Amino acid sequence: MRKHLIVAALLVVPLVGQAQPASASAVTITIDDGAKYQKIDGFGVSTAFRRNELIKALPEDKQQEILDLWFSRTKGAGLSMLRLGIGAKPLGVPYDQMVSIQPENPGGPDAPPKYVWNGDDNSQVWMVKAAKRYGVNRFFADAWSAPGYMKDNGDAANGGTLLPEWRQAYANYLVAYAKFYAREGIKITDLGFTNEPDWTATYESMRFTPEQATEFVKVLGPLAKAAGVNLVCCDSFGWNEAKAYTEAIEADPEASRWVKVHTGHSYASPPTAPLPTKRNTWMSEWGPGGSTWDESWDDGSGQDGMTVAQSINDSLTRANVSAYIYWLGASAGGTRAFIQVDTATQTYHVSKRLWAMAAYSRFIRPGAVRLGATASDPGLQVSAFRNADGSRVVEILNTGTASVTWDKIKGHGRARAYVTDENNAVAPIPLHGKSVTIAPRALTTIVLG
Repeated sequence: MRKHLIVAALLVVPLVGQAQPASASAVTITIDDGAKYQKIDGFGVSTAFRRNELIKALPEDKQQEILDLWFSRTKGAGLSMLRLGIGAKPLGVPYDQMVSIQPENPGGPDAPPKYVWNGDDNSQVWMVKAAKRYGVNRFFADAWSAPGYMKDNGDAANGGTLLPEWRQAYANYLVAYAKFYAREGIKITDLGFTNEPDWTATYESMRFTPEQATEFVKVLGPLAKAAGVNLVCCDSFGWNEAKAYTEAIEADPEASRWVKVHTGHSYASPPTAPLPTKRNTWMSEWGPGGSTWDESWDDGSGQDGMTVAQSINDSLTRANVSAYIYWLGASAGGTRAFIQVDTATQTYHVSKRLWAMAAYSRFIRPGAVRLGATASDPGLQVSAFRNADGSRVVEILNTGTASVTWDKIKGHGRARAYVTDENNAVAPIPLHGKSVTIAPRALTTIVLG
C-alpha cells in the first residue's frame, strides 16, 4: 500500500518570563496514512455497583446535565460504550452491592432456573435507555462473580471459585441476563464472565486461573454465539497479567474461536504493549488511586486530567487498544470518578478527568482507524485517527512547558482545533492563517475535514 506522509512544522514559542532562544527551533509532526493500526470500538465508562442510583436521586434537570456530559458530542464526552455490572447478591442488599437475577439457589445446578427480573437491574436499564437516545449501541455486560451458591466459598464476595458442577448453569445464567435486556429493547453486544480473576476483593469477586477461564470459555462460547453476543475475556487486574489469560485462550483452538475481545485493566500494570492476539483488545477498567475529590487538570497528584490523558494516549499508541473504559462515570464522596454526586445537596461536580476523555471520545468515533503519527520533539505525544466519514483527528498531548505553533496541514478541507487544560474544557481555539498554537501541559485536538 502506498504511504501518504503529511509533515507539519511546529515552531517552539517560549512562555512569558522564559529566556528567549537565539532562534525558534523547528519541530516536525508526521502523519502516515499508510500506517494503519487498530480499529476503534469506542470509549466508555462503567455503570456498575448501582452508581446510577445517585444520578436518579437528583432533580431531572441535573440528571439531564449529567447525561449530556457523558453522551453529548457537543456538550460533553460523546461516550460510545457502557460497561454494565451483572450482579450476584441476594435481594435486600444495601447500595453498592449488585442484586442477582437469580438471588436464591434454585435447588442445585440441574434444577430449573428461578430467575427474577424487575426491569431495572440495579438502575442500569434506565441509564442504558438514556444512552441509546444519544446513539450509543455498544453495551458490555460483565460479571464480577457468580452467585455465592455456585462457588466453593458460598459467598459472592471474597474470591472463591466456580464449582465445576455449576459451570453450565452459570453460563445459562449469563446468557439469560442478556435475554432479559433484549426484553427491554436493549441488545447486550458484549458479555464477560469474570472481573479481575487474579484478585480477591472483599466485594463481589471470583477467581479463575488462565486454564480455568479457558475451560469455561468452551462452555459459555457456543451459548453466547447462539444469542448473538460477543464473548469477552478476562479483565485481569493488570495489563501484563492479562497476557497469561490471552495466551492460554489463544493456545486452545476451541476456546480461541469463541473469544472475540481480550480485555485487561491497568491497576497492577499499565498498557505498554499489545496483548498477544489478533483480536481487538480493550482497556476495560482503570481509575487513579487516592481518597480525595480532585477537579484539577495538572496538579501532580496522579488523579488529575493530565494523568488520565496520558493513560488514554499510552493505551491507544503503546498497547493498540480498540476501546478505553474508565472507572467510574459518577460516584460520591472522595471519588476519582469523572463526576462527583452529592445527593444531600442535590448537586454535582465535574473533574477535568472527564474532559481528558472527552478530548478523545467526542471526536474519535467507533469505526475509526489509528494512523501512524510521530513527533520529533519527545515532549509532544501525538496520535492520529481516520474516522469512517473520512475526517482525521490529531491528538497532541504537550507534556512540555513551552507552547508550540503548528503550521497546519494544507488541502484537507475545514480544520478545527480545541484545547483542554486547567482553564479550558475541549474549548475551540482560533487558527491563525495556517497555524495553531499548542499550549504547554495541555491536550490539543485538531479535526481535519
